Amino acid sequence: MTEQPRTADTAAGQADSGRASDPSAAATPEDHLVTTLHSLSLPDGPLDYTATAGTVVLKEEPEGEEYGRGAAFAELFSVSYVVSSGDAARPVVFAFNGGPGASTVWLHLGLLGPRRVDSGDAGAPAAPPHQLLDNHETILKDADLVVVDAMTTGFSRPAPGQKPARHHGLAEDRDLIAAFVIDWLTRHQRWTSPIFLAGESYGTTRASAVAARLMDRYYVAVAGIALISPVLDFGSIVFSAGNDRPYLHYLPTYAAIAHAHGKHEDRMLQDVVDEAEAFAEQEYPALLAAGLRLAPEQKQEAAARIGALIGVDPEWVERADLRVEHLAFLAELQRDRGLVTGRIDGRFSAPAGNGNSARMETDPSIDQLAPSYTATINQYLRGELEFSSDVVYEIMSGRVHPWSYKDFENRSVEVASDLSRVLRKSPHTKVLVSHGYHDAATPFHASEHVLAQLAIPREDYAERIRIEYYEAGHMMYCHEPSRLALSQHLSEFVTGAGPAAAPSADED
Repeated sequence: MTEQPRTADTAAGQADSGRASDPSAAATPEDHLVTTLHSLSLPDGPLDYTATAGTVVLKEEPEGEEYGRGAAFAELFSVSYVVSSGDAARPVVFAFNGGPGASTVWLHLGLLGPRRVDSGDAGAPAAPPHQLLDNHETILKDADLVVVDAMTTGFSRPAPGQKPARHHGLAEDRDLIAAFVIDWLTRHQRWTSPIFLAGESYGTTRASAVAARLMDRYYVAVAGIALISPVLDFGSIVFSAGNDRPYLHYLPTYAAIAHAHGKHEDRMLQDVVDEAEAFAEQEYPALLAAGLRLAPEQKQEAAARIGALIGVDPEWVERADLRVEHLAFLAELQRDRGLVTGRIDGRFSAPAGNGNSARMETDPSIDQLAPSYTATINQYLRGELEFSSDVVYEIMSGRVHPWSYKDFENRSVEVASDLSRVLRKSPHTKVLVSHGYHDAATPFHASEHVLAQLAIPREDYAERIRIEYYEAGHMMYCHEPSRLALSQHLSEFVTGAGPAAAPSADED
């Protein structure tokens, strides 16, 4: 069935009465959706669209004697933007953030939606009152957009009688989001539309897993997967005993962040990154592998080299046994200035609460960006989109933890195999990868390494995967030049234009 427009008062009233005073209605939840009409003024003319915000009830088919009888198990919150052209063949982008525990407010208001937050940037975060601006680079120009919040984020909650923990895990979350995509395509009669998935951070883990689930379970092939600040193999970024991979992969990011804070005067960022990558790939692995076999003078020389690359005291590097953990680095880099450095975006800084702290205590980049997103999403949903709920919109929720990785006991959590399988099964699926040089959450070199090891033909890696870089951090769209560049790259990706386009028949 299709979603029917209704007023905010009617929808909210039905939902409130069902949840607060009528036990039978609470036991059988209903969709709570509000549709509003909008127009965005663009240089080429107005873009008319509908926005449908609210929760939809997802049902599952139990096994055993009840097989085939759908039962409600989740109420997922989303906002669907559909251009009023009525073109059923228009692409649809399903977008989500990560965490786990992050709502999709970041991609929604930071990059993709028709309205965007004025968040400010490193060194100049926005002050209240926070405001929204028209987003003239919205992906809505090229595709319809659905932003969906994972369980226990945003307004998404389990159905009455269900437990949220059943959705708090990689496999469970994957299945839930895939079920939402199938439900949305059916409700809106959009089964013939090209389908794109866009994820950020853990959302890239989710996007790869969901793409595989859609193909393996439903035989739905996505047209493209946009991986923004990706993590496809946690073994490449999680520091643990006996695992030297993160130390290698983080080093180029440390060097880039050091450059942002003036540690490489009169040098270009790209030159610094290239030198750090060459060291991380050629000399550094052998130095770490040598361990106690490394002579003292060799260790001192290596520490001096690393210290110069990442902008810290070589003696500190030597005491760390040449292994620099990222939270320790972010506390150390600007210690002499009394500052702590951002993790999500290493261009950000804030006063250190404890000048002797061994690790960063809080992330200045999240602290300085999140308030503008929190204020504007709550105002936007209730004001412009006319949707209200009696629960808190969870921007970032720790209630999703512990997050289950039960299928990965005694091995690294990874979805690179999922992405490889999708690309092998679906010859038309393409991938756009977006890296921020100053991202100390999901370092670009780790992603480069994992992508280069995908179990696909070499020509597919060269022709179907486009990799882009931005002089910003994890949420590179808070940096205006990077936002404009990423928006253009996404437009080219969805429309098939630009560098990612396949040759036309005339070019064959």
